[in-house]
Amino acid sequence: MLQFVNDLERKIKKGLPGRDAQLHMAPSVRKHYMEAPDTASTASVLALFYPKEGQNHLVLIERQTKKNDRHGGQISLPGGKTEPTDAGHDETALREAEEEVGVKSNDVELIGSLTELYIPVSNFKVFPFVGFMDYRPDFVPQLSEVKSILEIPFDEFLHQSARKTMDMQVSQHITMRSVPYFDVQGRVVWGATAMILSELISIANQ
Repeated sequence: MLQFVNDLERKIKKGLPGRDAQLHMAPSVRKHYMEAPDTASTASVLALFYPKEGQNHLVLIERQTKKNDRHGGQISLPGGKTEPTDAGHDETALREAEEEVGVKSNDVELIGSLTELYIPVSNFKVFPFVGFMDYRPDFVPQLSEVKSILEIPFDEFLHQSARKTMDMQVSQHITMRSVPYFDVQGRVVWGATAMILSELISIANQ
């Protein structure tokens, strides 16, 4: 685990692949990146690595379905909106991860940040961070926000067979064609989360 983490930290510090890597998993409507307007809110997410059964795992969450939540029911990284009391975007990521999945933020070592990403549908600018814990956390879901917790071996994202496309109905009258997604453990990971993971995978494969 430590060798993997040290290598990943070194690669992140060397330089990020950025938008190009994100866009590999972007829906066709996002093939041209849109910069965040001044009106955008900010949020942070955490890609948290930890050891389980001899493999490097990532924790993802299945969000609760809520009225007027554009991302309800989706698979995502732990994270959420910046609060006025947060000292920085990194603190937002750690606080939200502790709230949503019960990890002890003091036990998380941040090893770097990824390229920020604007999400037009919800008008959020998201700041992704990468961290690790040297033990498997005792996960506790925040039931008001989290329907279930997913523990995914990172290697599953590295297989080309995990990358697929599908037509996706996003509203009663709108269907997006050939949307790229990761198929892991029978779950569909798409949108901003897939774009963030695409950059992380690109870094790991360097």
